[in-house]
Amino acid sequence: MDAAKLSALPEDSEEALTLNPDDSSSSPKLPPISAFDDRPATRSMPQKYSPLEWSDYFDKEEDVDIPDSQSVFHVYTAGTHGPIVFCIHGGGYSGLSFAIAARQMKEKAQVVAMDMRGHGRSCTDNDKDMSIETLCNDVLAVLKALYGDSAPAIILVGHSMGGSVAVHLAAKKVIKSLEGLIVVDVVEGTAMASLIHMQKILASRPQYFHSIEKAIEWSVKGGSLRNVESARVSVRSTLKYDESKKCYTFRACLEETEGYWKGWYEGLSEKFLSSPVPKLLLLAGTDRLDRSLTIGQMQGKFQMVVVRHTGHAIQEDVSDEFAGLVLNFISRNRIGPHGVQIPLLRRPLQ
Repeated sequence: MDAAKLSALPEDSEEALTLNPDDSSSSPKLPPISAFDDRPATRSMPQKYSPLEWSDYFDKEEDVDIPDSQSVFHVYTAGTHGPIVFCIHGGGYSGLSFAIAARQMKEKAQVVAMDMRGHGRSCTDNDKDMSIETLCNDVLAVLKALYGDSAPAIILVGHSMGGSVAVHLAAKKVIKSLEGLIVVDVVEGTAMASLIHMQKILASRPQYFHSIEKAIEWSVKGGSLRNVESARVSVRSTLKYDESKKCYTFRACLEETEGYWKGWYEGLSEKFLSSPVPKLLLLAGTDRLDRSLTIGQMQGKFQMVVVRHTGHAIQEDVSDEFAGLVLNFISRNRIGPHGVQIPLLRRPLQ
């Protein structure tokens, strides 16, 4: 594979966020919340890289306790009516990856974004169990805790690793009220081909940052995110503070989950095509489309949109366009009891 294309691969540098190898802990619980975001800002850092608050984008955050387990998942919500846009982030990201888009969508839909296990402020008894089965069960458990057996219409939106979780859930037909599936920049062929490069990419990531501002600056100048505002709200939730080293390290420890990577993507294209709901695939480039999906797209089995001038994190880089595509998908498929009316959209976005 051309090394020049590595930055466009699913689970690539945007998601290759690592911890210091000697900074592991057997405890399932994270440090107190203050360990994440209450450290003073570095005065010399430009104001443009200062962190922003989640409350500027979401209406509420809460911890969802899963019965008969030690798992507690952190969830952000926005909006009070319309179908549920349930967002599943990629590896190394957090629920705040969808923050700006949530602000744009919440007048038309309810947006729910959870921190997956081993990410953000979610805590489980085994944060390193990132098997596709476990990740799917986590989402189902959160949906059950939030809505019981009477969930409104749900659209699953998954980015990269989260896209594989969304596809597996849709293919399993285990969410009774599921009415739509949106996958963001992940396809089986490209993802599987990238796995042999992953450990090298992970090892090349910075091991620590002296401040949150420095981490935000790196995420933007390093090319993993192209939207400064989104980086300012989302990057902080991907970090944790190391008291002993007096620095920030990445929350996700993806290099220790290699045994699960293949399971995320193997058979993904066929599962996506077989999912019995309307489907939208958002891609940052046409080179990501593999043979099965090319044939399926030609047969009209799903809608595909190539989003120009963006990196892997489409939902962050062009949040407004992403929000519009999601709302248009809901509108054109009449999802929810009354659908979503978008008068300004006279034809589907292509």
